[in-house]
Amino acid sequence: MKFKIACLQMDIAFGNPNKNFQKAEKLIAEAMKANPDIIVLPELWTTGYDLTRLDTIADKNTVTTIEFFKMAAKKYQVHFVGGSVANQVDNSVRNTLLIIDKNGQLVHSYSKLHLFKLMDEHLYLEAGVEKGLFELENRTFGAVICYDIRFPEWIRAHTANGAEALFVVAEWPAARLSHWRALLIARAIENQCFVIACNRSGHDPNNEFAGHSMIIDPWGEVIAEAGDKEEIMSAVIELDRVKDIRKQIPIFEDRRPDLY
Repeated sequence: MKFKIACLQMDIAFGNPNKNFQKAEKLIAEAMKANPDIIVLPELWTTGYDLTRLDTIADKNTVTTIEFFKMAAKKYQVHFVGGSVANQVDNSVRNTLLIIDKNGQLVHSYSKLHLFKLMDEHLYLEAGVEKGLFELENRTFGAVICYDIRFPEWIRAHTANGAEALFVVAEWPAARLSHWRALLIARAIENQCFVIACNRSGHDPNNEFAGHSMIIDPWGEVIAEAGDKEEIMSAVIELDRVKDIRKQIPIFEDRRPDLY
């Protein structure tokens, strides 16, 4: 089965959800000219890392964001890996990724498990507890958020349970671009899966972001890679290649979970 993926590498307006919703709407319309099956957005795309004001700009229970994606999904008949948004739940805020199918149904939500202390996430966000496994078109995928890719055992928890492709949404800084590329390629090779990684571009008051959204095949070959500016990057993935590659080098059969 083939899926055409479009990654929206946005330059996010710091702390301005209204402006970011307007930009996302325009980018989605532009992306649809190429008829993708799945559109992917970056991490915290509605607010950026304006963490100190999340109590006023976060989306309560992601209601507004879900409605936005439902309307777009029905309008364009496209699936969304809807990046992640600041999600206010009672008295806490989570960094929550949303999956909306082409019929406008919420398929899954995943809140970032590993909080990144270098950007003070632990001071303003509550860590999630659920996995990122989900299904679209009867195929199994995994989705994680940014810092999560530094934890290979967390990624394996998804591929060992059937994920054929991994979606990564991020706000990865330019200062560690080499880590971004190396980690994503390694995750693809060691899990024999496609990796679709959508990063943001641009700046906020404290950071410059790397861009370089990537789509990588199960051999670790880069199918498509964006530059460092705002752009729409797309490529086609053929999920049946995953089964073929896993037969050639059967790492999932040769694992020793009795010992590790």
